[in-house]
Formats: sequence, structure tokens, C-alpha cells
Amino acid sequence: MRSHFLFLAAVPFVAHSVHAAFGLTSKGNSFSVDTNAGLIFEVSKSNGDITSLLYNGVQYQGTSKMSALNSGLGTSTVTGETINGYVKITVVSKSQPLTHYYVAKPSEPTIYMGTYITAEINPGELRWLARLRRSAIPNGWHGDAGVLDGCQAFEGKDTFKCPNGQTRCKMYTSDRFIDDQVHGVTGKNVGIWLTMPGVAYETSSGGPFMRDINTQSGDDQELYWYMNSGHVRTEDWRFGLHGPYAMRFTTGAQPSANLDTSFFGSLSIQGYVPASKRGSVSGSATGVPSTFQAVVHWSNKAAQYWTTASPTNGSYASPLMKPGTYTMKLYRGEYLVAQDSVTITAGGKATKDMASTDPNPSVVWRIGNFDGQPFELKNGDKIERMHPSDVRMGTWGGSYMVGKSLPKDFPMALFAKEGGVATINFKVSKEQATSDNLVLRVGTTLSFKGGRPSVKIGSWQGKDPGAPKLIDSRGVTRGAYRGYGEVYTWKLPTGTVKEGDNTLTVGVLGSGDASFLSANYIVDAIELQGPAGVDSPKA
Repeated sequence: MRSHFLFLAAVPFVAHSVHAAFGLTSKGNSFSVDTNAGLIFEVSKSNGDITSLLYNGVQYQGTSKMSALNSGLGTSTVTGETINGYVKITVVSKSQPLTHYYVAKPSEPTIYMGTYITAEINPGELRWLARLRRSAIPNGWHGDAGVLDGCQAFEGKDTFKCPNGQTRCKMYTSDRFIDDQVHGVTGKNVGIWLTMPGVAYETSSGGPFMRDINTQSGDDQELYWYMNSGHVRTEDWRFGLHGPYAMRFTTGAQPSANLDTSFFGSLSIQGYVPASKRGSVSGSATGVPSTFQAVVHWSNKAAQYWTTASPTNGSYASPLMKPGTYTMKLYRGEYLVAQDSVTITAGGKATKDMASTDPNPSVVWRIGNFDGQPFELKNGDKIERMHPSDVRMGTWGGSYMVGKSLPKDFPMALFAKEGGVATINFKVSKEQATSDNLVLRVGTTLSFKGGRPSVKIGSWQGKDPGAPKLIDSRGVTRGAYRGYGEVYTWKLPTGTVKEGDNTLTVGVLGSGDASFLSANYIVDAIELQGPAGVDSPKA
């Protein structure tokens, strides 16, 4: 059975539905959907905005702005229908290359969604944004990270300083895509959760370690899912169906990430690829020590996927993937250690083994881990949730003594005009001092304004390696730590270091604005390769 409505109007209308059996009702300027599970939501017939979110008798939709894609699609063609027992509302934008779907399933307090695009969206981002009554649902994601009460913007319009010296930013509520299957906001007897199951991220860009905004608590309680943006962007956009994803209502508890969306296959959703038309790959990924997460990542211009390998035997199995040939990468943490390719066919089950090809040189000393993450270094445990100027941060720059200091004593970022340089004091033996195989290696995870390392030992000054590929986005000040991940090496001329005490000075080449918006980079690890000593670290 299939029923269908079509309506195009000029003025949106907010209304409150009366609870009834599951189904779709056309009423005035809106479509009303009763899920028969406590949730009744309404969609404007003029622009596709959600204008009402009534759950267990409480209205959660904000009043100043509606819940919508981006900040609203504007005039759209909106249709509502019932297909095979499901409610489907289709929104076709008049100004953007975009079609959005709302789907309801009987007896579930859930709004299933899918967003289909055929070109890049203006103004350069694609997000679902629920604007909710904060008085009814006050608690954001990651505690106070995105709570703006009493705070003033001091960097752009999105980073705030509070009277107590702490900092806030909606970027500080983000999580890596590989970890972010469910996030939400809560209140008394309620939780509203965005759920991105299975292949929801396949048409996004940025890979498994990309992070983007989840919530912001200002006048409204804002709940986001970013499908694409310019926030530390490292890939071109992908086009097609983003999703299925869902906004789920509970009485407070966080729901499981498992969500069956296979019924989308019966709803004529553009770009939806059912399991029967997908394939997979499995195998073994070896050479990553069990102390690090081994991540396997597939990508091409049309899609991206990821999984983790077993820390005990390296076995992995991919999610179901669209047919095509993919670049396949293996990471130690977030540090690339191997690359290959694989072809996926519909219904096929490919096999592919990978092993780390990362060299394991002898080292005199090493600070940190080459894992693509700065968390073990100074302030690295805070940078995802705070601005570098936050009062809770430790000092920047400083001195490090090899053999005595800990990784947490070396700064996770260096700035051209803030915090000064970092010095590394170290001792070498006669054999090490006379070696002609000394190589200094500095790994970075993200650069801003062309920031790259300057290195100096005694009278030797390392050659400028040249500015890295530009990412036109603030990074470390908005909690981001991952970009392209450059690694710089300098072969030390014989005699650069002397037997006994030596000092390496590490600074920043590049300029930019003042303070923390000057040229900067985030440190992954630093090592001096050469003849190992008794206390030299093991890989």
C-alpha cells in the first residue's frame, strides 16, 4: 500500500500533533509523523525543516531556528508518503544539488535520515543540525567543552574564553569518525542521539581519524552530524548518499550503535546500495605492536571504509563495501606503515594480507611514539578539548633531558610566536659522536601557516625542508591534531655532535599571525637515529 502527498508553499508552520497510531498526516503547512513510540515530529512542506519534536509530551524543538540540514535548505519540494508500512518524506532543494530523506519505522522513536548530493554544497559544508530547547535538554557532549554560558568569543566566532580562564569551542566536542557511532545530548528523562551505523560515513571525506563538531550549548542546544566540511580538510568531497543515519530518542540512556537500516532498500532512496550489491575483504594485518591500535582503511573517489585488526593475531574483516578498486592503508595508531590496493566486487569476498613496511632503525634516543598522535607529550592529553591558551594547559616550549625527562615534558606543539623553542639535552658516546650514520627525524601530525621544524645542534643548522602542503583551516587552536602528517629528516654531518653533552634546539619556520595563530606544527615524535646505547629505546 502506498499513499502520497505533494506540497510546495512559501511559509513554514509550526504545529503540535495529537498522539495517534503510527502514520503520516498532512496538516496545513506541515507533515506530521506519529511513530507510535512517544515521538511525534513535523516537517515543513515549504523547506523540509523539522518544526516540532514532541517526545513523551515534551516539546524539544527550539523556537528561534528549526532543525535542518546546514542552516536550512530554503524553498524545496517536499513530498510525504507511506511505503511498505514505513513513512518517507522527501525534500528536494531548489537551490542546492541535494535530496534529503526522513523515514519513520513503526513503534520506534527514531527519525531515520539519508542525504543525497550530486555536487559540492554551498557554503562548503554538509551537516545535520538539530536545534533544541536547551531548557528541556541542557547537557551537551564531552561535558563543558561546548558550553558557552558567560564566555566571550576571542578567536573567530567559534572559540570562547570564559571568566575563569577556561576555553570553549564546539570543535572541542568532536571525536574521531572511527570512534563516533553515537553521540547526543541529554536532560531529565530524555536523550536525543545521532547514530551513524555501519556505512554511514562511506561518502564522507577525511578517513577514520577525521573529527568534526558534535554539539554546542548556547541559547539553543545544538546537535550536529558533519558529513563534510572544511575543518582541517585533507580530501575532496565525495558525492552520493550520506547515510543512512538516525536521530533517536530515549528516556536518557545512550542507545547501541547497532541499527538495522536494510529496509531503506524498499523505499527508493537515491544512492542506497543494499548488502546484496556489496562485497568485502578480510585477511591479516601484521607488524603493528599490540600496544598500538592497528587500523585498516580503504578509500577511493567514491567511498571510504575502515576497521581495526585484532591485537593478538592481526586478523581483520572489512565492512560491506561498494564495488570498486580501493587504496588500502595500514596504520600504527594513526601513523601510516603500509599501503596496497584491493578490488571489491558485488557479492565477492576478497582476501588481502598486509604487513608493516615501516623501517626499524637503531636509535640513540627517541621522544614520544611515531603513532600519528601527540597524546603522550606535554598538553597532548588536553588539546582535543581546550585552546592552547587555556589556564589548564601547561607551559609551551621548555627543556627536555634525555634519560631523565618523560615524554609528557616535551611540548606537543611548537609556535613561531608563542612559547619559545624547545631544547633537548642529550649525551653521546665516542662511538656515536664519530658515526657518519646519524640522522635526525622529526614527525609531525598537523601544520598551520606553513609551520615546519627548525633544528640546530651547536654550530650546525638544519636545512629548511620547505613549507608543507597547506591546509587552509585553523587546527591546534580548535582541538585538531591530524593533517597530512609530515616527517622530516636531516643527515648530520660527521662531527655535528660531540662526545658528552649536546643540545638540540627545535623551533618553528614560518610566520602568520601573532601568538597561537602564528605558524605552528604538532609533534608526533623526535628521534636521533644512529648506534644504539645501553639506554636507547626499542621500537
